[in-house]
Amino acid sequence: LIYTPLKAKSPWAVLVGAIPGAIPFMLGWVAATGSFGIEPGVLFAYQFVWQFPHFWAIAWLAYDDYAKAGYYLLPNRTKDHLATRMTVFYTLWMLLISLLPAFGLAGTLTTSLWASIATGVLGLDVMYHSVQHFRRADDTSARALMFSTIRYLPLVQTLWVIDRFTH
Repeated sequence: LIYTPLKAKSPWAVLVGAIPGAIPFMLGWVAATGSFGIEPGVLFAYQFVWQFPHFWAIAWLAYDDYAKAGYYLLPNRTKDHLATRMTVFYTLWMLLISLLPAFGLAGTLTTSLWASIATGVLGLDVMYHSVQHFRRADDTSARALMFSTIRYLPLVQTLWVIDRFTH
């Protein structure tokens, strides 16, 4: 109703689409625990900010196809350093939010030392690729970033679930 038509009008469509994209992770916590506190908020924020580097890498790679369809999804409607700079910004937030459980700042959502280190290493991999994309601003670096984000999310989520049941 809103997201798809907005893609033809504004790069803000990415933000609008990130909201429903982040809700399932949050609702999973609420459904599993019956509680709505800081924990589902952290999970929502984590999934929400992850979507920006992930989607902007895809939008960079598919820029010409999106443009033909009348969609301009990068922050400045073009392949420029604002897009790559914003990608680094959101990747930094993703990394910081993903480490909140490591420091006991996410309520009962906590991670062991090993899960925290693994989360940090996986996040640093995404940050590395974000910075490389900022420096190079090309399709090769965007593709590497895209695959890094694709690896990151399911690995961290799986790690957190396994860690929750083993520590």
